[in-house]
Amino acid sequence: MPTRHLRVPFAVIGGGLGGTAAAVTAARLGLPVVLTEATDWLGGQLTSQGVPPDEHEWIDRQRISPSYSELRDRIRDHYRREYPLTERARTTVALNPGAGFVSRLCAEPRVAHLAVREMTSPLEASGLLTVLTEHEPIEVHREGDRITGVLLRDLRTGDEVLIEAELVADATELGDLLELGDVAHVVGAEGVGDTGELHAPAEARPDDQQAVTWCAALELRPGESHVIARPAGYDRWRTTVPSFWPGPQLSWEDVDPITLERRSRPLFAGRPSEAIDGDDLDLWHYRRILARRMMHEDWAGHDVTLVNWPQVDYWDRPLIGVTPSAQRLAMAEARELTLSFVHWIQTEAPRTDGGEGYPELALRGDVLGTTDGLAKAVYVRESRRIKARFTVTEGHIGREMRGDGAGSALFDDSVGIGFYRIDLHPSTGGRTYVDIDCFPFQIPLGALLPVDTENLLAANKNIGTTHITNGAYRLHPVEWSIGEAAGALAAFCATERVRPAQVYEDPARREEYRGLLSGRLGIALAWSDEIRTGGSRSEAVVTAR
Repeated sequence: MPTRHLRVPFAVIGGGLGGTAAAVTAARLGLPVVLTEATDWLGGQLTSQGVPPDEHEWIDRQRISPSYSELRDRIRDHYRREYPLTERARTTVALNPGAGFVSRLCAEPRVAHLAVREMTSPLEASGLLTVLTEHEPIEVHREGDRITGVLLRDLRTGDEVLIEAELVADATELGDLLELGDVAHVVGAEGVGDTGELHAPAEARPDDQQAVTWCAALELRPGESHVIARPAGYDRWRTTVPSFWPGPQLSWEDVDPITLERRSRPLFAGRPSEAIDGDDLDLWHYRRILARRMMHEDWAGHDVTLVNWPQVDYWDRPLIGVTPSAQRLAMAEARELTLSFVHWIQTEAPRTDGGEGYPELALRGDVLGTTDGLAKAVYVRESRRIKARFTVTEGHIGREMRGDGAGSALFDDSVGIGFYRIDLHPSTGGRTYVDIDCFPFQIPLGALLPVDTENLLAANKNIGTTHITNGAYRLHPVEWSIGEAAGALAAFCATERVRPAQVYEDPARREEYRGLLSGRLGIALAWSDEIRTGGSRSEAVVTAR
């Protein structure tokens, strides 16, 4: 029997960016919410998975989502308040603490988590938001087309908690409620006959799932040695050559995601001692999350970078549609690959300045909230996906399928906007990159609603996209916008005493809900025509309509 029983209007299972946005939005609109998370950090890919945000080029110039901008502002403000920044860094509006070039906001996951909890804290104090960390779902109770309860296990004590709610959001990283609740869903790649997509495989491939990555943080400590123990499976990763890769993953060699041409990118373009002002094209600067040059000269710290590179993409075994033991094995091997790569860097990697190995690189688990230098959780790019009332395909957003200048499809039920290339990493199906251009796009409400479960909302990477379009809808700001729309919908349904399907199906109600999004919440629901049709080749103008 459960040791605790909670009844709430809205339960959000999964505390990543989508889940956090859903819970914060609903609670700010006055709806009591329970938010659960399997790790002890909220924020998902930004925090517990350790990935600086992958964002579009206009993120600092247009407030597409005021609450997402608030999160980013809180991260920057923490550095301005607490770190000995140079005057130039402190007064830079678009402060980038790590000066990494993958994002305009490369920061420590630890700081991002603090910013997330700043947003939840007043809501928790008010009683509108209850947060249960280190709780994982183990059962879903269902009657007909309704979920009546979610049973969770406290990972610290083993106690069980039953949550009953009028509306439930699945914001888990792998779409766990879809399987537990027997909700119709898709795993892996659909075939071209299912979606008509230009880049879909000939036949459906459930085993074709994007690589996951167990991220790590490294600090540059000149003159010191921090070599870790040689992992047991080191020789496997040092010698195995995948059919679609130029050599073993323990190498500086990889392939260009777009052209698929072989390339070599060193850790440092010059001497490590020059990394503070080094060449931005090397791996060190790619996802650097703390830059020594941003601080006063007497600061005792060093550069820290986040290891989320092709060399640590794990594509040997899928995480979804397998037995629990097979999933645990895949997780363990992903960790071992990352540790093997770190050991290789420290001991055998060719140095740009001559010799082998960079023993001066030290794992920094504290910036990830761990003691082993690796992130709390594996970085997940692809989830189970609901069979939705509407599914976004490549034909809706892909530049090649739609024609240059045509723009993305327009959705009259848009609940938010986003933009990122269709970026699929090598997969467990033995496929290399699929990285193709797309237009700035909208997020349709129909993609958040399952066809067979009336009180479940998708609030993460589990929305109605395909294997292909997931590659564009899976990134940080889009996931936040998905969750934000789900949280606002839950609050709207509670206030108006309607079901999500009624909002979707009734044009008047749908427009009233969209008015809440664009009005009170200030969320942009459409790109300007110039941007929607031009994409990254134009300047951005965002409209809230």
